[in-house]
Amino acid sequence: MCRKVYFNGEFIPESEAKISIYDSALMFGDTVFEMTRSFNKHQFKLKSHLERLYASAKYMHISIPISMDEMASKVSETIDINDPVFEKDDEHRIMINITRGILSIYQEVLGVTSQTNVIIADFPLKWTVRGMGVLYDKGINAVIVSQRSIPASLIEPKVKSRSRLHLMMANIQASRIKGENNWALMLDSDGFISEGTGDNFFIVKNEKLITPEGRNILRGISRAYIFELAREYGIQCVEKNIEPYDVLDADEAFMTGTPFCILPVVSLDGVVIGTGRPSSFVQELLRLWGRRVDVNIKKQIQDWDVERKNVEGCSPYKFQESK
Repeated sequence: MCRKVYFNGEFIPESEAKISIYDSALMFGDTVFEMTRSFNKHQFKLKSHLERLYASAKYMHISIPISMDEMASKVSETIDINDPVFEKDDEHRIMINITRGILSIYQEVLGVTSQTNVIIADFPLKWTVRGMGVLYDKGINAVIVSQRSIPASLIEPKVKSRSRLHLMMANIQASRIKGENNWALMLDSDGFISEGTGDNFFIVKNEKLITPEGRNILRGISRAYIFELAREYGIQCVEKNIEPYDVLDADEAFMTGTPFCILPVVSLDGVVIGTGRPSSFVQELLRLWGRRVDVNIKKQIQDWDVERKNVEGCSPYKFQESK
């Protein structure tokens, strides 16, 4: 048995899911996408992810041929088909990619009519987060890279697209820094902290959460969930410009992202933040999140690390140059 992918109305083996080399996705990175995860095999915030997907497609003038409700149904079918080949303790990481299709200049030569590609893949979450479990105890060293985030006046960062060369360059630059657990943190064009390369950034000061304004970043679903948790538990949470000075003056800091939820940031460019250790406030936020989804998130990901403690290579959050 093998994993299967929803591909333009059919379920086919993952290894057979292919798009043309003349697709606009390859030529321009002309793709909108979303990645989700499950807790106890139930998708988390799927509606929010789909709303952002359709908003991104609308902004990029890509017409998705099925409705949002139909997309949700196809996600469920994809999960049901693949669940028998997933390990019992694993979670479903859904990846939806929407490409514009083959560019018109190639269609007549190829003898094809272009269509929007709708691709839904289901990948084991444990392979996505492998190696991250240690970070809940060790924490991340955020490194400010020279690559700047791209402002909305140039390319809209609130659209989740595959045009992500600037994120790759930021990861390459971070990978060249000596030491372990270095994750890229970008500044915007005005020199304020913006975001990571697949994650949003928060600091904690006097038990108040502070995160960069949403104008020049991808407004993450996990980021929004932190706001939701903050409202429920009476924690003040504000959006404002953050300078590197503010990070070093903070009590704690952390990253948010769909696969790992929350990871502590214990230093900036090697200079400790607060105590220099994962501290109580961030740990409590993670515990509150886990209680709402009935999963010990830290333990789940750390248990997966035990199985793969000697694995080397790249992750979605860290680029490793070829040797």
